[in-house]
Amino acid sequence: MAEYQNIFSQVQIQGPPEMGMVEDVDLGERGDRAGFSPLLGWFGNAQLGPVYLGPWGVLSLMSGGIWFFMVGISFWVQAGFSPGVFMRDLFYMALEPPGPEYGLGFAPLWEGGLYLIASFFLLVSVISWWIRSYVLADQLGMGKHVSWAFASAIWLFLVLGLIRPFLMGSWSEAVPYGIFPHLDWTNLFSLTYGNLFYNPFHALSIVFLYGSTLLFAMHGATILAVSRLGGDRELEQIYDRGTASERAGLFWRWTMGFNATMEGIHRWAWWFAVLCTLTGGIGILLTGTVVDDWFVWAQEHGYGAETNYVPALTPEDFLPYLPPQE
Repeated sequence: MAEYQNIFSQVQIQGPPEMGMVEDVDLGERGDRAGFSPLLGWFGNAQLGPVYLGPWGVLSLMSGGIWFFMVGISFWVQAGFSPGVFMRDLFYMALEPPGPEYGLGFAPLWEGGLYLIASFFLLVSVISWWIRSYVLADQLGMGKHVSWAFASAIWLFLVLGLIRPFLMGSWSEAVPYGIFPHLDWTNLFSLTYGNLFYNPFHALSIVFLYGSTLLFAMHGATILAVSRLGGDRELEQIYDRGTASERAGLFWRWTMGFNATMEGIHRWAWWFAVLCTLTGGIGILLTGTVVDDWFVWAQEHGYGAETNYVPALTPEDFLPYLPPQE
């Protein structure tokens, strides 16, 4: 008889749909149907729905939809209203922020004004969704861990699109909307300020990025490995440690000297994930406002290895490579 391995098992446990709590909840704002997807059941819970939006969820989806529509319209105009060109160049199109000549002022619609309007609706959408996560947790008597973790990601979002451009005195410092243009902005940002690899907060952010994925993978694999011993019932293992948590703790203590409880591993992973965007936002915020060249800063503070100095590029250095202006 083959040994039971739940990650490969085709058996899915399915009961009646979970419609949620009914105490002190307005059921009129909740979807009334639920379905099941065997494909999703391979990864997690097979149930789809019901969905509760509430006023903050509706506001978030509406404002987010307006942002998406504005960005899409700008791409559609750039494509000359050609479906073929739109699909061909979709990854290369961008809705750019206003040029530096406008500073923090409002630019004409097709010279960055549309970007500012779209950004306003995106900000409303993200903040509304955060409020929704906080309010729903409060209504369900939960801790606010999800909303505060989400706030860390919003911090980085605000630094990139609002706080740092404001401190730099120009909306042109904001990130364009587009797939490859966004990556190009990141590359140019690093080149302009002397290579972000010399930014210690960037290094911390990467540590927590890879560290959080490692911790979540370690934890998920461990629970799957001891689920035959009841490890998937983590709450029971927290207040009444059983053979599953004993073996899981022994495995990691013997493997790498690392040990965490069934509760503590979630705190480790939560902090690593939250600190990724928190430190990343600090590093971006200091770039250009406090430090103009991270390579020079690293040399002066003994952070980087001594090497021949290559000065940071300025926007004027790219002028010979730009297409001529009409």
